[in-house]
Amino acid sequence: MPDTTDTVTATEPDAAPASAPFASLILPIHNQADHIDRVISGFLADFAKLDRACELVLVPNGCHDASPQICAAWAARLPELVQNVELERGGWGRAINAGLAVARGEVVGFTNSARTRPETATLMLAYAIAYPDTALKASRRIRESALRRAGSVLYNFECRRLFDLATWDIDGTPKFFPRRFHHLLELDSEAELYDLAWMRACRYAGYPVVEIPIYPTERFGGRSSTNLRTAARMLLGAYRMRGSLHSAPPGGAPPEAERHPAGEPHVSGMSTRPPAARDRGRFAG
Repeated sequence: MPDTTDTVTATEPDAAPASAPFASLILPIHNQADHIDRVISGFLADFAKLDRACELVLVPNGCHDASPQICAAWAARLPELVQNVELERGGWGRAINAGLAVARGEVVGFTNSARTRPETATLMLAYAIAYPDTALKASRRIRESALRRAGSVLYNFECRRLFDLATWDIDGTPKFFPRRFHHLLELDSEAELYDLAWMRACRYAGYPVVEIPIYPTERFGGRSSTNLRTAARMLLGAYRMRGSLHSAPPGGAPPEAERHPAGEPHVSGMSTRPPAARDRGRFAG
């Protein structure tokens, strides 16, 4: 399991419910005090539409505002639905790994807390109930600026070429997967390349990936930390990761039964589409 030695605070174990929730959604949070209250309340309200319990795992990381205090207050108020893990050091992958270490759901996932609408996460959890043997990821249909569109096309094209991936939106979130997909619980990336490592692990282990198309909306608040320097670092990191392509991702070689689930075609981790989507011809494979 991921190392969480730099974890500062977490919900007390005796606050856990008698039965584990169906799903855990990890929300990395970075300097979002101006809007994180309504983000958390929105997710909890929308999850109530499902007939299975879902928890939020809040991970304020590298914050210099009141985000950690707000998250801690939510965890203290609703320990059966909210966990809080505070990290002094920031990092997308580091925050996700810290959340995975305490998540209690049989399905686990993560998403961008500044952009994801609660309705999107709830829809994908409904898919997780219907398709329990697949990993799920969002695929954004558009970007908000021409520069971001160009950068995304370049990055995704190179990653498709380098790693034989079938997606055009590697970084699209939310992402959900069954806990038994153990390779996805042991990724060692701590920063921006976490999503590429996630897709690479799916490809290696043969986990089917279903893409759900979404139309991104404006941020709840704040400014994106992604810039040209970040994009260049991600592209360079992808080339470096390609050098270790033939070494297994963390988790070791998957057993044959895991590579070929009973009754399911082996698709080598490439994206597939739910039947309804194939009928409509709307989902990108």
